[in-house]
Amino acid sequence: MKSIYQHFRYSERPFIDRALGWKKLAEERHQIKLTDFLNPREQKIVQALIGKNDDCEVRFYGGYNEAERKRAIIFPSYLEPSKDDFSIALFEVDYPNKFVELEHRHLLGALLSLGLKREKFGDILKTESKLQFITGLELDAYLPMNLNEVGKYKVKLKKVFTDELNIPKTEWDEKGVTVSSLRLDVVLSSIYNLSRQKAQAYIKAGKVKVNWTETEEVNIEVEENDMLSIRGLGRSKITELNGKTKNGKVKMVVGLLK
Repeated sequence: MKSIYQHFRYSERPFIDRALGWKKLAEERHQIKLTDFLNPREQKIVQALIGKNDDCEVRFYGGYNEAERKRAIIFPSYLEPSKDDFSIALFEVDYPNKFVELEHRHLLGALLSLGLKREKFGDILKTESKLQFITGLELDAYLPMNLNEVGKYKVKLKKVFTDELNIPKTEWDEKGVTVSSLRLDVVLSSIYNLSRQKAQAYIKAGKVKVNWTETEEVNIEVEENDMLSIRGLGRSKITELNGKTKNGKVKMVVGLLK
């Protein structure tokens, strides 16, 4: 078991244990496991744990091919799931968008205020004209009856077909930076042009996420492909680690979400 854990961060062990349980269901009990919505890091862990396996496989789907958050189906290899098996539902928020400005954070806050966990929802899609979100069919009846206010404004939910998805464009600005170490506080300081003390303050206040998971550890080391975010300052990702300079600093390429 240690050989599995050593490939991942210590904080990821509880999720690894859950994923191994899902794998066991498919391998030994020949059952199909449909998960809640997983972030990309969790998807990567599940894919790594299933690997090339003769007994079970995994598929991911989140309502559209480019979705960030996706449900996983882990299943015996002799079966072949379809998109319908992912039980995806798409809702559109009906509100007076000419007079009211609702953002991703407003909708997410309203959904969480119902007592539901983040993993019950997929992507939240905000464009100039529409605010939509993806969830599972198990909430099909509950949400329209219970979600009637977002950001202090009255709203109505309308269920729509997935071919009516209004997908916003995602663009990143890339830049090269050099850092003295891969410590989280050091990296955030360079990416967001903050003092190291300010970066530490954000982390200790619970405003920083690494791979979609909140952390208050200032000294964890980031890795290539890690996704970082600071509440209020946006999201960034470590695109490449390019070795060291002559004076020992680490060279990296980072992307900043526009």
